[in-house]
Amino acid sequence: MGLFYEKIQGIRMKDMIQEIRASVLRLTRELDNFQDIALYIKPPPGEIPELNGIDVYGESLPLNGIVGGDHIIYVDFKKRYDLEARIRQAREEGRREVVEDLIRCQGKAGIAVVDVSGHQVTDALLAAMLHQAFLLGTIYELDHYGQITERLFENLNTRFYNSSSVSKFLTMIYGEISEDGTFKFVSAAHPLPIVFSSEYDRIVDISRELCTVFPPIGTLPSQEDIDRRAVQSVLGYKERYEVNEWRLMGSGDILLLYTDGFSEHTRGDESYFPTHLETKLREVKRRSAKEIFEAIRADLMAFNKPSDDISYVVIKKK
Repeated sequence: MGLFYEKIQGIRMKDMIQEIRASVLRLTRELDNFQDIALYIKPPPGEIPELNGIDVYGESLPLNGIVGGDHIIYVDFKKRYDLEARIRQAREEGRREVVEDLIRCQGKAGIAVVDVSGHQVTDALLAAMLHQAFLLGTIYELDHYGQITERLFENLNTRFYNSSSVSKFLTMIYGEISEDGTFKFVSAAHPLPIVFSSEYDRIVDISRELCTVFPPIGTLPSQEDIDRRAVQSVLGYKERYEVNEWRLMGSGDILLLYTDGFSEHTRGDESYFPTHLETKLREVKRRSAKEIFEAIRADLMAFNKPSDDISYVVIKKK
């Protein structure tokens, strides 16, 4: 009787092991499928903007696996959209201001750097949601206004406030670099850019008066939302987005956009940012944007193993 019972138990144990293995295999396949989908929104090299006098390169370095909570979106208006067709249409419709703004888009490019709280592969889902919403909104903005306006970010904030968990939020910076070196941007609780001056051979201080920062996307309802009366918020409402404008880039200057995984990279009590970064920029400032990016990446990894997703974009004025 005891032997028979042991055989039954052995059969049950084998069945349980097989079921566990089957479940793990299904979950692994689901995760692989999710990674494939999330990887599809990772910007390919061809999306990196090309502007006269401006050199751009940047990537995300996920902590775990192929994708994580960081994300970069490039908007080279003249490559991604048929601006000539839009200009002709706007002229035929007599929308002079839209025509002028579309023409200006031919000489500038947009860059969005996003950081979702957490660095797991599944955190890429929130970044993917923003990716699609942002690019869809961009099409409507160009069609109606001839440029990306603050209204896009108000709508994104409202959408994420209504659909995201309070335990998950994202910071974001979206900036547009023009061929003359002017940089305009909106920041939602994201680390502010830095500028390395080629002339002064150091990272320059930026006046706080030139830096307006707003709460993370989706944490507070927008004051400009026409439906705000239907939304209860014990923490209040977010003020209207404002655009920061910097006119600081001289020949050879380097503008750096980044996530907090970059600025908070440490080795014990020692921080990589900004002292070690400044030293490296001083060494490689005459190289191309891609070469500067790669030199910083090698220096980061040599400094210490990352503990978070790291993303940064190098913008250099030739």
